[in-house]
Amino acid sequence: MARRTITTEFTEEDAKIEGSLRPQLLAEYIGQQKVKKNLKVYIEAAKKRGEALDHVLFFGPPGLGKTTLAMVIANEMGVNLKTTAGPAIEKPGDMAAILNNLKEGDLLFIDEIHRLNRQVEETLYPAMEDFAIDIVIGKGALAKSIRLDLPKFTLVGATTRAGMLTAPLRDRFGVVSRLEFYTVEELKEIILRSAGVLKVKIEEEGAEELARRSRGTPRLANRLLKRVRDFAQVKYDGRITKQVAEYALDLLEVDRLGLDHIDREILLAMMEKFNGRPVGIESVATTIGEDAGTVEEVYEPYLVQNGLIVRTPRGRMVTDLAYRHLGLAKPKVTP
Repeated sequence: MARRTITTEFTEEDAKIEGSLRPQLLAEYIGQQKVKKNLKVYIEAAKKRGEALDHVLFFGPPGLGKTTLAMVIANEMGVNLKTTAGPAIEKPGDMAAILNNLKEGDLLFIDEIHRLNRQVEETLYPAMEDFAIDIVIGKGALAKSIRLDLPKFTLVGATTRAGMLTAPLRDRFGVVSRLEFYTVEELKEIILRSAGVLKVKIEEEGAEELARRSRGTPRLANRLLKRVRDFAQVKYDGRITKQVAEYALDLLEVDRLGLDHIDREILLAMMEKFNGRPVGIESVATTIGEDAGTVEEVYEPYLVQNGLIVRTPRGRMVTDLAYRHLGLAKPKVTP
């Protein structure tokens, strides 16, 4: 699959700038008002009692700020943050070593927690509930179990696929929060803040145009800001106006709904090759030369969320909005 400018997955390019753009406290964090409001109460209550915060699970699409929120919680609680990822922990012994190195009140952040293997996950159960881990020493008749007590810690899990979490693991989280896509106003505020950090001159109308095409995702908004900044500095006077933003984003093939050429290719294939009739995802994927799993997991969700495609019992169908967006007339479909 070719690399997309508008992918919301974390890239090396993001790593270079996200550290400086991430907010450090809840007061600086823009958007996710409901999640922030609840977290503020839980954090204040835990600090008053002098206890570790209850275990927290964040879920939602990539690029919405799950990792950033974990860092914000650690800063608000005034504790150390240890970070790892589900696929990086291969054996129960690895998880036991990570847990054993935690100090009182520490926050352990596990990204993509749904990708933990089952044996490693089993190690987490007693650690989350009883703050202890059971280690088996020896083999056969000589094997014996030793229980190691752990300091009180907070586990923050992040996942893009909440449905893949096992029920026992999900039930052990005291706080479960879904992160929603950001509004244009929230993204505009984020872009203006990022522009200040990056020392980029930008007008409000230019920031609004960027926000409108950022697919509701701060990570993508910041990446597009960098791209448009390059055009502004080379082709214009360095200031990002609405005209500059439109010019740069049109060249990057990101349209007014945030769709790129692959999104439009999918819609056009369904309209022209299948005449707007219901069609299976495998047929669409074959038509555009992509993997069916990639189309279903990467491209389709945004098109469905924005009302450009609907799922029916007979297959996927393009909507009237999709025809209007692409400027095509809807054919009369015969049964």
